Amino acid sequence: MGAANELLARVKAQGAIPRHVAIIMDGNGRWARERMLPRPVGHREGMKSVREVVEAALEAGLEVLSLFAFSQENWQRPALEVSALMSLLEEYIAKEARELDEQGVRVVFLGDLDRLGPAQRRAVDGVMAQTAHNAKLVLNLFISYGSRAELVRAARLLAEDVAAGKLSPAQVDERALSERLFTAGCPDPDLLIRTSGEMRISNFLLWQLAYTELYISPVLWPDFGRAELYKAILDFQSRDRRFGRVSA
Repeated sequence: MGAANELLARVKAQGAIPRHVAIIMDGNGRWARERMLPRPVGHREGMKSVREVVEAALEAGLEVLSLFAFSQENWQRPALEVSALMSLLEEYIAKEARELDEQGVRVVFLGDLDRLGPAQRRAVDGVMAQTAHNAKLVLNLFISYGSRAELVRAARLLAEDVAAGKLSPAQVDERALSERLFTAGCPDPDLLIRTSGEMRISNFLLWQLAYTELYISPVLWPDFGRAELYKAILDFQSRDRRFGRVSA
């Protein structure tokens, strides 16, 4: 804890805190396999890291924290693992909803939520309603999410509005498309962290990551905590973000 607090002090001294940090939480299965444990055990340990990182985001003063929890492709995993993940989703909400609300966190679930079972959907809708008034930190949890599907959905919505005469073809621009994404109204991520050392963005926020700084951590997600988040932010603070322009 002492090392993490020291890193946090350095983060705050540096200034330039990223508004929005997104994380691809990877490595639960590998963590379990290295310990000869079932994969669901790794997912359960990963849930503890979610708590740590949310607390760290609050301490650092982030505005938005986005976590890629379950992709559309993950539905193709073995039924037992999918069932365990859905149970963990319900468990996480049941255990954390009250504290998240008390800490001023607004929880938002993004993705094709219609694919969730009735119990999971009730839990998701419940915590979003419970925390909707909060403004200290927005916690985006991406469930049943795929960025290509999100872009196709946005294009379909644009086409429907043009066909209905609500929008002219000339009005179809970046802003119009952004307003039809799941993340409408949310600033693009300043920093994307991927854990476990993998060098992929895995169909996550393809549009929104256009100018996002990338940070690859070798740490498996269940071992990723406050200190690791602060190290990533410190690295971000050393970057020269030009957005396609030349440095001054």
